[in-house]
Amino acid sequence: MVHLNKIYTRTGDAGETALGDGTRVSKTHPRIHAFGTVDELNSVIGVALALGNVSEDFQKRLFIIQNDLFDLGADLCVPESEITPKYPPLRVSQAHVEQLEKWIDADTAVLQPLNSFILPGGSPAAACLHQARAVCRRAEIGVFHLTALETINNSVLLYLNRLSDLLFVMARMSNDAGKADILWKPGGER
Repeated sequence: MVHLNKIYTRTGDAGETALGDGTRVSKTHPRIHAFGTVDELNSVIGVALALGNVSEDFQKRLFIIQNDLFDLGADLCVPESEITPKYPPLRVSQAHVEQLEKWIDADTAVLQPLNSFILPGGSPAAACLHQARAVCRRAEIGVFHLTALETINNSVLLYLNRLSDLLFVMARMSNDAGKADILWKPGGER
C-alpha cells in the first residue's frame, strides 16, 4: 500500500527525479518520458470513463486496464537489474498480454472485416478510445526508444502493442459494432 503524507518534496526542483530503485535521473531521461506517456494514456482512459460514454462491459475492462497501466508504470520505474532486490519489483507479465488478446479476439469476432482505414471519431466513446489508442502508440514508441538505451521487461512492449489494438477494436465496437465507423476516403472529397 502506498502512503503519501506530503505531495511536494522539492527533490525534483533541479530537474532530477528518483526511479523506483532510488537512482536519480534527469526528468528528460527516456525512462521518465516513457512512463510519463503511460500516465498520460491512463488519464485519457480516465476521461473516457468520466464522460460515461462507454458500455458497462468496457467500463469494467478500462478499470482493469487503468490498474494494469499503473503496474506497467511501476515496472518502467524500476530498472532491470542483475542484483536481486530486497523487494521484488512489480512486473507486467504475459498473462496481462493474454487478457488483452482474449478481449481483442472476442470483439473482433463480432466486427465485420475492414475494407478501408477508418478515421478517429464517430460516437463520443469511440472518439475517446481512438485518442487513447493514439497516446498508447506514442507510449509504445517511447518505450522502444528506451530499449535502445536500457534493458526493459519485454512484456511492457507487448502489452502496449496489444492495448493499442484493443483500444482500436473497442472504438469500433463503440461505433455500433463498426457500422458507424467513418471510413477514410483517400484524397478526401477533392
